[in-house]
Formats: sequence, C-alpha cells, structure tokens
Amino acid sequence: MTKLLLTLLLPVAAFGGLWPDTFGSFHRTSDQPLEVSDRAFWDECGFQQAEQAGYEFQTRKFTATAYRLQDSTGSLAAFDWQRPADAKPSALGKLAVESSDSVTLAYGNYLLSFSDYKPSVAEIDGLVQTLPKLEQSPLPALMGYLPDKGLVPNSERYILGPVGLEKFAPGISPSTAAFHFGAEAQFGVFHLPSGDMKLAIFSYPTPQIARERLVDFQRISGAMAKRAGPLVAVVLSPPNADDAERLLAQIRYEPTITLDEHVPGARDNIGNLVINIFRLTGLLLIFCLVAGLSFGGFRTLFRRMGPGGDAEPVISLHLSDR
Repeated sequence: MTKLLLTLLLPVAAFGGLWPDTFGSFHRTSDQPLEVSDRAFWDECGFQQAEQAGYEFQTRKFTATAYRLQDSTGSLAAFDWQRPADAKPSALGKLAVESSDSVTLAYGNYLLSFSDYKPSVAEIDGLVQTLPKLEQSPLPALMGYLPDKGLVPNSERYILGPVGLEKFAPGISPSTAAFHFGAEAQFGVFHLPSGDMKLAIFSYPTPQIARERLVDFQRISGAMAKRAGPLVAVVLSPPNADDAERLLAQIRYEPTITLDEHVPGARDNIGNLVINIFRLTGLLLIFCLVAGLSFGGFRTLFRRMGPGGDAEPVISLHLSDR
C-alpha cells in the first residue's frame, strides 16, 4: 500500500507549477504539464518543463503556455522557432510578437504564449516575479549580426546544434559547422532582387577556429562563404553571385572590449581615512576619561563606606633603605 501511494504521489511532487493562481484580473481554472512534440529540438534548446493553464474572468477566457529552458539562449532559439510567420512586434519586450489573437514572448529562460488574450506590460511584470528558477543571462550578441536590409520578417532562426541545423539549414553538415567547438549560428532568409537567399552566420570562440572552419564552408557545393573575425557567414545556393557578395559584405565583426576598472569608493579617500583616525582617537580619549573617573569614583566610594572611613593602606617597598 505504501509503495502504491509513493508511486501516485511522485509525479505530483515532481511537477512544480509555473503559472500563478491569478493573472491580473483573471483566476486560474486549470493547469497541466504539457508534453512537447519534436522533443529532440526542445532538448537541444535545454528544455526543462512546460505547463499549460486556463484563466477566466467573468465571461472572458484564455489559455497560457509556459516553457522553461536552461538559459536565455535556449529560449531565444525556441522563440524564433515558435513565432508565427505573420506576427508583428509587440511592446512587451525585445523578444515579443503578437498576432490577431495571440502573443508570444521570451523572457529570460522562459518562452510564454497567450492564446485569445494580449497581456499588458504591467501583467507581464507581475508574472515574471512569480516564475520559478528564472534565469536572465544576456542574449547572445550573434543575433544582432544579421543585416536588416531585405530580411524577411520572422525568418530568423537561432541554431544551437545539429538538430536545429538540419531543420533550418540542411545544406550544411554538422561536421562542417563543428558544434563541438562551441559554435552557434544565426539564420535568416533575405528577399533580394534576384530571389530569396538563405544566410547563416556561425560564431566560434576564436578567429583562428573560424579561419579553419572557413575552408570547409567553402567546399559546400554552390555556397559562398566569408570570415569576419570569429564569424563565418555562408549563403546557400544563391540565385545570383553578385547579390550574394553584396549580402556577405554587410557582415562586419565589431569586437567589444570590456576593461575591468577599479571604481574608487569611500574607503579609498585619504581624507576619510584621516577623519576616521581622529574619530577613533576621540573615542579612545573619551573611553579613557570615563574609565579613569569611574575608577576614581569607585575608590572614593569604597573608602567612605569602609570601616572608619579610613583610606586603604598604601604598600611601600622602601627601596632606598637597602
């Protein structure tokens, strides 16, 4: 009987709710774990948990879905993949889009989706305060290297490994991409006068690794590749070589140098040090004065309260008699 109870309770204990009891004016009416399809891609994004909840307020209802990933890079990859093709940018955040009846946004390591409801900024701000195990690492800088000119809206895809590569850029083999070096890629489709072109930008830890990988990218049949610092950009089967060259020319690597500088604080000010020395000296003088007065007062009190009021005898060594 005990084993049976443990078997029934373990799934419940393992499931930790992602959605709060209330969301704005709405109250939660249902929630359940969500089984995701295409699990291989979700796992590559660092999938941890998914939950779907239903909310109601008077006659209004909507469904909300939350996916928790390992980090913000994983949520970016999932957001690019799950974003509807006809979605428009939303004011809810940098990674937020909306359609006629839905909203999709990525916040930290979470991907959030709302069906039949468009939440406000205040409601999202309140929600993120309740999300368990929220991680807010910076988004990868690579996502900013795709050119804006000619980019087909919502065509961006962030690639973290072989599964995403096969899904979005099957013309590139995993061995060429060499994800074991820590590579990541940003993919996009561009609408140019000669036709649509698929551009992938791979980021590697060092320019030396990128230089070595460039050789393999240039061996892809019909592809054109270029290196810029630790980046390798490749256009797959371009319909026009000149347009492909113009597109590649827009990829420029701009390194960001961060210097760790010591910011002087109050303890580094020599003036504050001198003032603190005087303060300490003053406190020591006050302590000595109070201790001396207390000692003298107690001696006087004991002398008066002693037998006959005589003073305590003073011990004399008489060293001069020797």
